Amino acid sequence: MLPSISTDDLFEQYGPAYRWLASITCMLGAMTMVLTQTTVNVAFPDIMGAFGIGRDQAQWLSSGFFAAMTAGMLISAWLISVFGERAVYVVSLILFLLGSAASGVAPNVDMLMSGRFLQGIAAGIIQPLAMSVMFRVFPPERRGAAMGLFSMGIVFAPAMGPTLGGVVIDFFNWRYIFFLTVPSIIMAIFMGLFFMPSRALPKKIPPFDLAGFLLICFSLFCLLFALGSGNRIGWASNQIVGTFTAAGIGFITFILWEISTEKPLMDLNLFRNPRFTSTAFLAFFVGGVFLSSTFLIPLFVQSIQGYTPLRAGLLLMPGGLLLLLLFPIAGRISDSLPAHVILISGLLAFIMAFVQLSTVDVNTPFWTFVYFTLFIRFGLAFTMPVINATALKALSSEQVNQGSGIISFVRMLGAAIWLNCVIAYLDFRVPSHSDALTATQTAANATTRQMLAAVEKLLAEAGAAENVQAPGALHFLSQVLYEQASTMGFQDAFLALSFLAAAGIAPAWYLSRAKAR
Repeated sequence: MLPSISTDDLFEQYGPAYRWLASITCMLGAMTMVLTQTTVNVAFPDIMGAFGIGRDQAQWLSSGFFAAMTAGMLISAWLISVFGERAVYVVSLILFLLGSAASGVAPNVDMLMSGRFLQGIAAGIIQPLAMSVMFRVFPPERRGAAMGLFSMGIVFAPAMGPTLGGVVIDFFNWRYIFFLTVPSIIMAIFMGLFFMPSRALPKKIPPFDLAGFLLICFSLFCLLFALGSGNRIGWASNQIVGTFTAAGIGFITFILWEISTEKPLMDLNLFRNPRFTSTAFLAFFVGGVFLSSTFLIPLFVQSIQGYTPLRAGLLLMPGGLLLLLLFPIAGRISDSLPAHVILISGLLAFIMAFVQLSTVDVNTPFWTFVYFTLFIRFGLAFTMPVINATALKALSSEQVNQGSGIISFVRMLGAAIWLNCVIAYLDFRVPSHSDALTATQTAANATTRQMLAAVEKLLAEAGAAENVQAPGALHFLSQVLYEQASTMGFQDAFLALSFLAAAGIAPAWYLSRAKAR
């Protein structure tokens, strides 16, 4: 059984340097797990081809990971209260290592999703744990900078993930992306054994709200399944309507149970604090905006523009480097300027980014795309650390563990829900555009006649038989129409993200009027 070692004991042992030793330990574990979120994004075309699955099933590799993270975040505070930070940190890293191994050797998509689920659970446990420890080792006047530093690590990892994933896929294959983080996991385990606080197992184990945990997991699974399968099964089908209904009933039951039980899984009393509630709503929108974009952008450039995984990853690298500069600045600014001013600036940057991205097509140059993505990174830098710092500053020291878990949970919940919504919208808009474009291809369309004649001529010059020239030209036309419809669908999805970012302005404005407690 581990002895009880508090952060004060560790400060006494290591001196002022412990603040940075603890920060590096926290960030190493959290960055390693978040890195895995996006390294897989550039591998989706390869994974879809390897297992013969569609886009709606492939998105479960991301949304399932996020859903598992939300479950892990909900049990994080209880695990820490029982076993302490050190034991929970190390065991979670080992669990993550097992999930990585299972994903890397998976013979089928079911085992791959199971491995991703293990990774998500472990990542969900560690992220609020790491944020809470970093928040406690810094003095109050420097906690905004601390959250800026933490957020820099959390978001720099997924910004660089696609590039690293692209390198691994180009030189090896997609399976190796799951082994990419093994060295950093081992290093994080070693550091956690020395620099994480620990506590002795309590004589009386605090009760765990198993009913609440099962209710929220059931609701989340039903909701994500319905959102992810609606286009394939039919939105008006009994199965999808019934699943949505089950999700709603489960969520309402969860709220009522949490209000009535003595030891709730989620302390809903925190939402009586208006500043905390405002930042929770912001986290819900910002999580969905950013993580949906990290899925859509690599998918667009690989499927529409024909980028390799490495080139798709390199597209996001300049934005990741920009975060190194912006996150510390944003963290320091949040200690001096009103939070709502910084947050609204970040949301406006998001809106500008996605409005510009709604104009991209197959001819958009590489550096123009990079320029658009820089606005996303600017928006992220001026929202994520400010949300974390503002939320935790609004709470008492006893509420920090619970609050960090709830904020991380809400952010991942937003990521899981909005990613599914955006992909469902994309899958709906592509055939809609395809039907509209096909309806214009009539004998009266002079442009279509000229193109078909030109293609038939090229086929004839290439030596194609006369009886295949016309069908070949029509096949080429159908491919062009599908590519154009797909491009327009992605444009609609990017524009939808701009509206999602705009929805965050209301809670940011309310934050300016909410009094701190």
